[in-house]
Amino acid sequence: MDARVSELFDSGNGSHGGASNVKQGNDYAVAHKKACVKNKKISKARLSRNFKPNNNAPYLPPEAEEGNIEYKLKLVNPTQYRLEHLATQMKWRLQEGRGEAVYQIGVEDNGMLAGLSEEDLRTSLTTLHKLAEKVGADITILREQEVDYDSDVPRKIAEVLIRKVPDDQQFLDLRVAVLGNVDSGKSTLLGVLTQGELDNGRGRTRLNLFRHLHEIQTGRTSSISFEILGFNSKGEVVNYSESRTAEEICESASKMITFIDLAGHHKYLKTTIFGLTSYCPDFAMLVVSANTGIAGTTREHLGLAMALKVPMVVGSTDDAVTAAQQFAQSPSITPIFTLSSVSGESLDLLKVFFNIIPPLSNSKEQEELMQQLTEFQVDEIYTVPEVGTVVGGTLYSGICREGDHLVVGPTDSGHFNILTIGSIQRNRSGCRVLRAGQAATLALGSFDRSLLRKGMVMVSPEMDPTICWMFEAEIVLLFHAKTFHKGFQVTVHIGNVRQTATVEAVYGKEELRTGEKAVVLFKFIKHPEYLKVGAKVLFREGVTKGIGHVTKLQPKAHYQLSQSEDDEA
Repeated sequence: MDARVSELFDSGNGSHGGASNVKQGNDYAVAHKKACVKNKKISKARLSRNFKPNNNAPYLPPEAEEGNIEYKLKLVNPTQYRLEHLATQMKWRLQEGRGEAVYQIGVEDNGMLAGLSEEDLRTSLTTLHKLAEKVGADITILREQEVDYDSDVPRKIAEVLIRKVPDDQQFLDLRVAVLGNVDSGKSTLLGVLTQGELDNGRGRTRLNLFRHLHEIQTGRTSSISFEILGFNSKGEVVNYSESRTAEEICESASKMITFIDLAGHHKYLKTTIFGLTSYCPDFAMLVVSANTGIAGTTREHLGLAMALKVPMVVGSTDDAVTAAQQFAQSPSITPIFTLSSVSGESLDLLKVFFNIIPPLSNSKEQEELMQQLTEFQVDEIYTVPEVGTVVGGTLYSGICREGDHLVVGPTDSGHFNILTIGSIQRNRSGCRVLRAGQAATLALGSFDRSLLRKGMVMVSPEMDPTICWMFEAEIVLLFHAKTFHKGFQVTVHIGNVRQTATVEAVYGKEELRTGEKAVVLFKFIKHPEYLKVGAKVLFREGVTKGIGHVTKLQPKAHYQLSQSEDDEA
């Protein structure tokens, strides 16, 4: 386990200071950090997104066959046959990047920054624009840079973002968990980004984000809310300043950033943990008040994000484009955006950063998940007038369409009930097909809401879900005031599952102390749950905190349909 995670938790609820690199005079700063990228091939491909400074021999890493990065020395007056080949190549790169690709113009396949004359560069960019039009995409020039060569004629390279025009709601959707201490300005910042207007200094923009009366009265978030910021194929911001509804934003956007606004107050920590474990955020954004610095739950939120391997995005104040390119290069780089929701300082840099930031998974991984059986995690349950029961959550695998028949459970007795999917909505806009990795709300019509609870799953009837009361997990005890032993009760978070469990056994040891590892047997006390081996585990009780992963399940039995549904079948 990363020692930095343990250090962050070791303070308990303390408010240690720490270098915060905050520019005084701004309202707050947003700190970002990238932790890990699962696919090594993706990481290698994305390293080329950052220009590598070298005065003697300027090189990028050699071009990778996979990934969404393409090197082109020049594109000057290609033949029609060559144009067709280049268009096919661009389609491949766009598919690899799930609708986004980056072209390095003036770069050879081996990564050498050869550069082009001004005339050849302009001609190449014109050709690239024609290719993009041919495949239904737009281009945005991210930056141009002179190459340090011993030449009388200046030579340049260009970095260009290619993005597909939205087609049938298949926009690229990235989820960003927004963390930070209470009163750090999280909701205000999101209000400014999504509403398109600056704050008055007293939190006016955050009022549109609150869900409950007591939140408006206190100015503090107590629940999880979702806000969207879109970018069209040209990289322009699409938000509520020009669009009246979420549906209009979805129709215009090629890329969508869904912000998960989490509570900052310590008494709502369980809600914040649920948001991090259940909603599968791609990145985490930590908001730090420039006035108070790193205080309260800030250290704890940072520790949670790092422990759960939620990457922290990289940011920079002097060059947002450079920050986005270095994002995949090093987990140790942690630049900071210093910005203000009142004056608007550096907000444009933050928007540019979100526009360029790449997804963490490629199209191949997406296809593999879509080929699996359907599994939808239930995170929220509503009753909507004239619609009926509605559930919100994330499609973990497979594909979900209107009219599909799924089974939902497990119930307290370990059974599953049959249901039919009605309408589907993504970001409050109608959707015909839901694909793996996407979040949505599903209408279930007259299905009895009392049969549902958070933490359930809706799966394909062909699946044989493993239901268990007891499971083993390899854990690390991050912090505990005394000792951790058999009989201890903790609240366990595994994905969208949140339930109290008892420690039935600590294998090989009588007790655990802070920093020690062991395999522990847990038993749920209320009802069985659907779990998977390898799932991340986070548990807490007071100041006690620990993390780990599921290593073994002790199945209750194979799942069963409820008696009434079985009879009907």
